Amino acid sequence: MTSPTGRAAAQDFAGAMAEDAPVFVISVAAELAGMHAQTLRQYDRLGLVSPGRTQGGGRRYSPRDVALLREVQRLSQEDGVNLAGIKRIIELESRVEALQSRVHELLEELELSEGRRMAAEAAVPAGYRRDLVPLRAPSSALVVWRPRTGR
Repeated sequence: MTSPTGRAAAQDFAGAMAEDAPVFVISVAAELAGMHAQTLRQYDRLGLVSPGRTQGGGRRYSPRDVALLREVQRLSQEDGVNLAGIKRIIELESRVEALQSRVHELLEELELSEGRRMAAEAAVPAGYRRDLVPLRAPSSALVVWRPRTGR
């Protein structure tokens, strides 16, 4: 095990790199998470924390993996959640993140679409706007416009 100052230096190094970069060997990740390497192997087997792998099959943990290991430890020790419960919590949090990301994407699409619609409306003279009928795209319909008479 490294000294407290060695751990702080490793944590500073971890904070300076990409969150998903698989760079830590199991012994370093175990040290950063405050666990035994065998615990990390067990968590990997259970699917709680799945590190990246080298071509030779060695585990490589990212800073995100180390943070997740700390969260697993906290849930287990402080909150008394069993490993099956922790796995379910991790799965649900991952699902929530994916759904939030999708909502963000859809909102951006909607904003872009609304901007295009407003630009198209602005290009049509005001007198014709009441005659416009929206169509669902894509459409293969042939549209014939006939001005209304008697206005």
